[in-house]
Amino acid sequence: MDGFQELWPEFETRGVSILAGSVDSEENARKLADGKSFPFAWGMTRADADHIGAWWEERRSIVQPSEFILDGDGVVQACSYSDGPLGRIDAADVLKLIDLYESRRKAGG
Repeated sequence: MDGFQELWPEFETRGVSILAGSVDSEENARKLADGKSFPFAWGMTRADADHIGAWWEERRSIVQPSEFILDGDGVVQACSYSDGPLGRIDAADVLKLIDLYESRRKAGG
C-alpha cells in the first residue's frame, strides 16, 4: 500500500479512487492507514469478501489479498488474487493500465 501512497498524486490527477480493506481490528487498521491518503475498511467479514468477490481463507478466517481495478461504471477491468506474500499489483503498473484503458476509450475501442 505504500507504493500507492507514493504515487497518490498520479492517481488523483487521473481521478482514481483507492479503497483498502482488512480483517484487522480498527486499532490495527488505523496503524496501517496512518499516513495514507485513501480510506481503509476494517473488520472485514466473510460476507464482505463474498460481496466484493474476494478470496476468503477458511483456515485463518481472513480475506486473502484481492485487488480490483474498476472502470467509471464500477465494472471490474482487472483483478489479482494472492494466497501469500507474493503477487500484489504494483501501483506503477496500475497507472500504466489505467492510461492504456483511457487511451483505448478515447480511440473508441
